[in-house]
Amino acid sequence: IRDRHGAVPNAAHRRLAALEREGKCKAVVTQNIDGLHQAAGSRVVYELHGSTLRNYCTRCGKFFPVQFIEAAAGVGDGVPRCDACGGIVKPDVVLYEEGLDEETMENAVRAISCADTLIVGGTSLAVYPAAGLVRYYRGEKLAVINKTALPGAEAALTIQAPIGQVMAQL
Repeated sequence: IRDRHGAVPNAAHRRLAALEREGKCKAVVTQNIDGLHQAAGSRVVYELHGSTLRNYCTRCGKFFPVQFIEAAAGVGDGVPRCDACGGIVKPDVVLYEEGLDEETMENAVRAISCADTLIVGGTSLAVYPAAGLVRYYRGEKLAVINKTALPGAEAALTIQAPIGQVMAQL
């Protein structure tokens, strides 16, 4: 599955979706805003920073697909306007200094705190508040799969390699 800009889910996206279908993965918590987990087939995805695939009017709240934003590019001043009220249509993403969606955070915390195994991968764990979510994990099977070491991550298993390469081998 290729998106309109050529991005495709990698082996990690595909394997997590397969694990969900097998009943072995209950949720994906991600800071990515690209929709690639869903494109790979994952259904329970908590997008902490939102998604560029969803857009909404900042005045009336009406939602618009990404195609609406693409069609608005180059029209008038290039700022997409709501067809219902004329308000500005913005991607449903968290911008700098904006708060994360409360319901999404609560769902992510619940998924992490209930997990018996947690895989943390493809992240520096440097961006908060998302980086602090690991502290909610209560299990003993923490696996870290990352290109670089994560200071302070006390994992039962640490693999220092790109997550896509590792997941392709599972």
